[in-house]
Amino acid sequence: MTTTAPDASPQQIAERVRERMFANDHAVKGLGMDVVEVSPGGAVVTMTVRRDMLNGHATCHGGFLATLGDTAFAYACNSYNELTFASSFSIELVAPAREGDLLTARSVEQSKAGRTGVYDSEITNQRGERIALFRGRSYTIKGKPAYTE
Repeated sequence: MTTTAPDASPQQIAERVRERMFANDHAVKGLGMDVVEVSPGGAVVTMTVRRDMLNGHATCHGGFLATLGDTAFAYACNSYNELTFASSFSIELVAPAREGDLLTARSVEQSKAGRTGVYDSEITNQRGERIALFRGRSYTIKGKPAYTE
């Protein structure tokens, strides 16, 4: 099931899912994230590193980087309006992010077969420097929409 509007394009479906997910996504709102782009199997999410996100080394805590990557992954894998959850994820932290950095997570579907999918999210800063690489594995509940009209 993709949507209750039978004439909606895949892009329209992805955008409607983004609107509905974001309306209820208190964690994302609380962290100041913005879901700036969605497409079938893809998403772009931004977050500015705040002082309260810094660890004892004055760099962004890895948990916030994982949350950013996971958020892009969540919007990407739910973009078809089939209820989809993370079954696992991993993250490679390759460079520090600092207070004031504008981070962007770009999630791209790598594989979607049956009920499972694999999505990669690259996290970069405002200078295009790679901060982290996130890989998420998804599980879809077939026949159950992420959101209905």
